[in-house]
Amino acid sequence: MTRHSFGRSMTGCAIFMACLATAAGAQTPAPAAPAGGPAVAAPTYISIPLEIAVNRPAAEVWKRVGKYCDIGEWFQIPCTITSGKDGEFGAVRSVANEILVGKTELSYTYTQPVRNDRPYNLYHGTLEARPVTATTSKLVYTLFFDNSMLADAAARETDRARRVTQFTRALENMKILAEGGTLPPAPPRGGPPPAGR
Repeated sequence: MTRHSFGRSMTGCAIFMACLATAAGAQTPAPAAPAGGPAVAAPTYISIPLEIAVNRPAAEVWKRVGKYCDIGEWFQIPCTITSGKDGEFGAVRSVANEILVGKTELSYTYTQPVRNDRPYNLYHGTLEARPVTATTSKLVYTLFFDNSMLADAAARETDRARRVTQFTRALENMKILAEGGTLPPAPPRGGPPPAGR
């Protein structure tokens, strides 16, 4: 074999090996990506819309009861801003560590953080002062969450009824305050925890 033909053979061998490696690489499947499905396989989302008429213009109502930590007054529980500024995106209030995630001129929406000690239920609440006429409005409070982690339909209905009672009382208190009244004494402590917990 001449040096010329040996060189050609080596070149051909190198090309063959490169093609073989490419073919082998093309046939090797890429590692599968980890499953990325939702943590809750079959959520059951529920919304609870509540409202109350108020004999005041919406802007006045919102000025009186719409600050993020005003919940302390109308829910008659302690509230402080623990992070950020009252009314700004990302503000956190001490009530269930709720985070302000949305707002308009006359509304805000909040959520609760993921916790290590309980399933995440995607809880959100929206409070809005909605104009009805130039001199009247209504307060609308809507809760939204997944109740699939509750044991059965009876437990889900008990939970819904508890929330309706709590937030109806909150709306009644907001109406009293917005119309210039004074709240009755807070009910005794020790009942179910407030504000979506």
